[in-house]
Amino acid sequence: MSEIEALAGALRVGVTTAEALALRSLARIADRNGELGAFAFVDHEGALSAARRADDELRDGIDRGPLHGIPVAVKDLIDVRGLPATRGSAHFAGHQAADDAMCIRRLRAAGAVIIGTTVTHEFGYGPTGDRSWHGPARNPHDPRRMAGGSSGGSAAAVASGMVPVALGTDTGGSARIPAAICGIAGYKPAFGRLPTEGVFPLAPSLDHVGVLGATARDCRLVVEALAPEHPVSRGASAAVARIGWLGTAAQAPVVPAVADVTRRALSHHDVAQVACDALDAVWETFSAIQSSEAFATHADRVRDRPELFDAEVLDRLQDASKTPGWRYVRALRARETARQSIDGLFERFDLLASPTVGITAPLLGRREVTVNGSPRSVRSALLALTSPWNVLGLPALSVPAGCVDGLPVGLQLICPPDREDLLFAVADSVAASVVEA
Repeated sequence: MSEIEALAGALRVGVTTAEALALRSLARIADRNGELGAFAFVDHEGALSAARRADDELRDGIDRGPLHGIPVAVKDLIDVRGLPATRGSAHFAGHQAADDAMCIRRLRAAGAVIIGTTVTHEFGYGPTGDRSWHGPARNPHDPRRMAGGSSGGSAAAVASGMVPVALGTDTGGSARIPAAICGIAGYKPAFGRLPTEGVFPLAPSLDHVGVLGATARDCRLVVEALAPEHPVSRGASAAVARIGWLGTAAQAPVVPAVADVTRRALSHHDVAQVACDALDAVWETFSAIQSSEAFATHADRVRDRPELFDAEVLDRLQDASKTPGWRYVRALRARETARQSIDGLFERFDLLASPTVGITAPLLGRREVTVNGSPRSVRSALLALTSPWNVLGLPALSVPAGCVDGLPVGLQLICPPDREDLLFAVADSVAASVVEA
């Protein structure tokens, strides 16, 4: 049973109330947010008002579904009417959202209680989560370490028990990376499945709304509430899944202990090693597309008020400005070639799998790590295994697989857009086997 299902059941038999759940979240935020830096803004009044309304509706026989009365946190790139919308940047100091993003309207329609907004890496432009106007998001398993990014605040909020679920965004892994290194589930649906209207863009052809939850089943319930026209079918059997394990690519080295733990999480499944040379090329494709589109989003701010950026984010944007137009055009063509290669793999396999991130959570501020004896930038080490699926727009899910040296690692599962039922069935099976281990 997922955490949402457990809380929803308790609400409906009168063991608890939505107001009590909101008060519990607010108490946990007060207790741990100073240490972890998960929340940018906490909406005490709005959350309690929404919770009381949810209780009134349940008493009147109005039940909006599994999210009714459930506390939810929202990344500070997603507009929530009347709340500060800083995007993690001094550029938006004092700014308030004039309206709800479409995904927030759907959350409200599903009866969810929005607790507040969570810390994002400035403008979502970084996988480390430690460059924000609000300060770094810290890992609940070791606050000296990164929560990951750019949805680090949402991951820290869920992993520490402040809320059961949170919304994030995912342009290159921004929901899955922090989920993996904080020990929770993170889901990026197929491109376009969740509405991005009212979500501040980074690279529009790569941007997705993502969900972070205690379990994969929690993520599925939120996705279904946000896209009710496309429910995930039930009844798929994990036992019949043919899974291709993606071999290590030059651009995506993995610490051996991480590879062992994540591969072991699939020990009860039919798994075959598979090579995919196209994935090495996809890293270059991702870099060209993200750099070009991110600079297009921020060119005026870089020109007019560069001093308001975090220095590291500004450096990245200035580097991005040097990406020539021909490289972007070639990257768009390369994306189509890569799609054809992956489509060929899905003729042989139902799902693909890999570690979500090839390392454990780095220390805050660290920008280089050693992987298998070779120095790597922290940014590339975090993004290498997640970013291809943004380029290709495929559903990708990170689920907890265990720990290495006391720190969580995640298993990533990827599927075609029409096989989410099997993706979640395998995720449930993995969760059961990890608990048994």
